[in-house]
Amino acid sequence: MHPMLNTAIKAARRAATVIQRASNNLDLLRVERKDHNSFVTDVDRAAEKAIVDTLLEAYPKHAILAEEGGSQGDGEHVWIIDPLDGTTNYLHGFPQYCVSIALEHRGQITQAVVYDPTRNDLFTASRGAGAFLNDRRIRVSKTRELADGLICTGFPYKEFGKLDAYLGMFKDVLQKSAGVRRPGAAALDLAYIACGRFDGFWELGLQPWDIAAGSLLVLEAGGLITDLDGEAGFMESGNVVAGTPKVFGQLLQTLQAHK
Repeated sequence: MHPMLNTAIKAARRAATVIQRASNNLDLLRVERKDHNSFVTDVDRAAEKAIVDTLLEAYPKHAILAEEGGSQGDGEHVWIIDPLDGTTNYLHGFPQYCVSIALEHRGQITQAVVYDPTRNDLFTASRGAGAFLNDRRIRVSKTRELADGLICTGFPYKEFGKLDAYLGMFKDVLQKSAGVRRPGAAALDLAYIACGRFDGFWELGLQPWDIAAGSLLVLEAGGLITDLDGEAGFMESGNVVAGTPKVFGQLLQTLQAHK
């Protein structure tokens, strides 16, 4: 295993310890509203600190891009961090949230960790070395038809300018697929594509820390991921489509009709 991936795993587990310890006393958490339907807690900040401290202890010259702390440092290596993806789920005791850590080197994601502490599911990937769940190699599902696919999405939650277009997408995909789910943690959604639990995924308006680690998991598991134009600009636009090689194309075509 790549040493930088090992460090990221250590950081994710330290953050998860903070998160799970606090989950026993959710009513005591101090919650702040960042903007509409977007929250931050002391747990987010403490988990992020645990991650950043671990990474910079090992690699002090690396840069950081984190959800709560923003950007710090400069260099070819940038750690992209979501300390608690699915904060709203977490605050309600809904067990669908995770820690997401990715390493970007010269504009390319090279290492990825998505850790679900409620199930002890550790998803990892190194570029060119495959994707794994708890040390077992994973691949996207063999589903070939959108009509047979279980599709995952994320509802717009703070920017509603594209809501009508999104609802058109949702209606169309719902009618053409075997079902649509909305679990509420994009990094886990992408990890579930990688291990075959979902066959396709789309969401609009995500942030780099929502996407970075999950995107490498999908690619290393044999899946496809692009923006709504079928291009590689999803980290910049925040608009993401992913899936198995066969389902992806059908899903993308369905979504593009509503752009």
